[in-house]
Amino acid sequence: MPAGLYSFVIEQGATLDLEVAYKDSGSNAIDLTGYQARMQLRPNVGSSTVLLTLSSSLTSDGTGLNMSGSSGTNSPTLGTIGIYISAASSSQLDFGEAVYDLEIASGDAVPTVYRILEGKIRLSKNVTLGPTY
Repeated sequence: MPAGLYSFVIEQGATLDLEVAYKDSGSNAIDLTGYQARMQLRPNVGSSTVLLTLSSSLTSDGTGLNMSGSSGTNSPTLGTIGIYISAASSSQLDFGEAVYDLEIASGDAVPTVYRILEGKIRLSKNVTLGPTY
């Protein structure tokens, strides 16, 4: 199945909490038990510059990809992936538009990798600046 196409906006300095539901052609949830995920933002396809990398290994502020949905409470059998970028992490971003793709990999010794989503991301620049909340 080809990757789905989805473009979205990241608001610089704000929290992004987005949930993706991975389903088969019959709209049934795909079980993500044992899977890992990774996602990169780059200025354009083929660029060696990485603007941001997200993975299943969450950073200390929670930024990353959660295989249990955005709340972290869904069972992996529901096929939801949370894409979370903290306000602190988004405030460090500085680009106009980027491209991304989201991949998942099975936990097998030789993993099967699926590109499930791709698209463009626009960064909406922050106006209000000040101390961290």
